[in-house]
Amino acid sequence: MGRFALIILVVVLGVGFSSLMVVNEGERAIVSRFGKVLKDDEVTKVFAPGLHFKIPVVDKVRYLDARIQTLDGAADRFVTSEKKDLMVDSYVKWRIHDFEKYYLSTNGGIKANAESLLQAKINNDLRTEFGRRTIKEIVSGKRDELQTDALQNASESAENLGIEVVDVRVKQINLPSNVSNSIYQRMRAERQAVAKEHRAQGKEQAEIIRATIDANVTVKIAEAERKALTTRGEGDALAAKIYADAYNKEPEFYSFLRSLEAYKESFAGKNDVMVLEPEGDFFKYMKSANGK
Repeated sequence: MGRFALIILVVVLGVGFSSLMVVNEGERAIVSRFGKVLKDDEVTKVFAPGLHFKIPVVDKVRYLDARIQTLDGAADRFVTSEKKDLMVDSYVKWRIHDFEKYYLSTNGGIKANAESLLQAKINNDLRTEFGRRTIKEIVSGKRDELQTDALQNASESAENLGIEVVDVRVKQINLPSNVSNSIYQRMRAERQAVAKEHRAQGKEQAEIIRATIDANVTVKIAEAERKALTTRGEGDALAAKIYADAYNKEPEFYSFLRSLEAYKESFAGKNDVMVLEPEGDFFKYMKSANGK
């Protein structure tokens, strides 16, 4: 008897706990009974946060998150008014505004269905806004205007889903990879052309500088050689004058010195051989002290 009572108590407690429905803060709940949503005066009954009762097994509870959600999908391709493709990465802040409409339009309040429908609407609205603007307008200060218009359009589009769009933001705008590559290649070619032009100009300036330096060196060398020749000529003239003056003063002594210099130069080497006439004047000072 005691065991039976314990079983009855456990069953009662189980039924009691399964009859309770706890809705946490930041959530709402919708209950369906035998596949039909519970309504209150023909309006879907939405359970607020707190403790509520339900029929075990029969009632099915769907909890809906009432907080602000973030939808951050993959980047999508958009076309500007110039027919230029852009890869746009955006995100959306949203929350449930009408729980009944949200529950019915998303096939039982499934969040994935809601985000899929919302993403399609946001992309359509963004595609419209991008299609009205040029790339220059999009990347300039008018981006805020684009986001404001997109937010307004998205709010109207999402109203039939029971969703309130809190904010729409464009995180990043890029060109498609194939377009970016072609642009980078064109920029690289332009930079290479500019670099080649600078190199050519540098070579031209180097040739001008080199030619100018060579001309200056040639002129300076020629001037130095001219001065050297002038100095050498002046020295030779002075030497000739000194020799002439010496000759005029002591012709015999001058002749003797010149002969000694000739002897010295002639016999400077060890193997020098000279063929002379015996009666020649070259050795006259060696034959006679007075040169006679």
